[in-house]
Amino acid sequence: MPRKNESHNPLDTLRQLLAELNLTTAAQRLPELLQQAETAHPAYSEFLKQVLQAETDTRWQRKVARRVRWSKLGAEISLDGFDFSARPQLSVQVIKELLTCRFVEEGRNVILVGRPSTGKTTVARAIGHAACRRGMAVYYSPLSDLLSLLHASKADGTYRRAFRRTERPDLLILEDCGFDTTLGRDAANELFRVVCARYRQRSTVVVTNLPFRQWGEFLPSSAQAVAIIDRLIDQATILRFSGKPFREPRDIHGAPLDGE
Repeated sequence: MPRKNESHNPLDTLRQLLAELNLTTAAQRLPELLQQAETAHPAYSEFLKQVLQAETDTRWQRKVARRVRWSKLGAEISLDGFDFSARPQLSVQVIKELLTCRFVEEGRNVILVGRPSTGKTTVARAIGHAACRRGMAVYYSPLSDLLSLLHASKADGTYRRAFRRTERPDLLILEDCGFDTTLGRDAANELFRVVCARYRQRSTVVVTNLPFRQWGEFLPSSAQAVAIIDRLIDQATILRFSGKPFREPRDIHGAPLDGE
């Protein structure tokens, strides 16, 4: 039986069928793909593969774009221009291995520790984008923002949903750990709960300026600090960023200040 409003043009009919099957990219690109086939004369199976591949590629690109938006990572970051010579004790091979995201598949953590402006955030975000390109769920947040979100969610009844946002991503990237030196007991308890929920289940990247021996300074309980650290470093890869900071003033005017 003829379809309602079916066109007598075979090309229009094919595009309509593809659209009904939700193969929208294939429907849009069909004239282009047919024109290429008229020139290259591929086998029928090869032509069908090209049509379906076009659809699959576009769907994958859309998925990656959604992952990046949801992750809060911001603009794409690459390590192509990263000056590894300024960090001679960092292993380029180790970082390249991290970019394969095998550690995420294994549920292991990565700790990036060192002075400010040594490239920790750049490397962490590059790893996050690499995970997004592999279709993994990633969530990036400064630690203080994440803990504030969990605290606020208790007031409006959305705590379970907010906690799932931190628990379920394949990769959670916590920025500026230790920057807030006034972390209260309730916030520390939330951090402990997040770390425990992800322990050996999903990967966490921690970016911190403080060596772990100083975590007792911003966590209200030394026992709590030990419990959190033990779970974070278990089977983790630790990258230490030393050397001269990347960010420097262009020029300086005036006499040095006291204590400078």
